[in-house]
Amino acid sequence: MAKASKTATTKKPKPTDAEQVSEYMSQLEHPFKTEIEALRTIITNASSKLQERVKWNAPSYHYNGYDMAAFHPREQKFVHIVFVFHNGTMVESDGLLEGDYKDRRMAKFYSMEDIKAKKAALEKAVNEWVRLHE
Repeated sequence: MAKASKTATTKKPKPTDAEQVSEYMSQLEHPFKTEIEALRTIITNASSKLQERVKWNAPSYHYNGYDMAAFHPREQKFVHIVFVFHNGTMVESDGLLEGDYKDRRMAKFYSMEDIKAKKAALEKAVNEWVRLHE
C-alpha cells in the first residue's frame, strides 16, 4: 500500500515589529504624515532602549514590558501622541504633556515648526519616562 504524500505547507513568518510599522506607515493617509515621521525619528533617536511596534492600531513605543506612548492617528487637526504612566508617576515635560488623567498625558504637535520648538521637551520626556522604568 502506497503512502499518500504530504504537501508541505510553509507558513509565512510573522512580520517583525519594524516591518509592521513600515507597512503601517506606507499605507497611512494622514494630513500630518510627514510630521508623524519626524516625531517617530525624534522618539527613536531619543532613547535606543525603546522598541517601536504597531499597537492600538498605530505606531507605539515600549520598554522593559511597559507601553510608553502611541500615536493617535484618528486626530486629523494635529499629531496626537498619548503617553502612558503606569504607576501614576509623571515626568517633567516643560509644558509638552497636557491633561490631568491619572495614568496618561497628551502631546500635540501642529506643524513642523511646532515639532522643532518642542523637540528638546519631547526628548527629555522620553528619557525621563525610560529612567522611571529601569
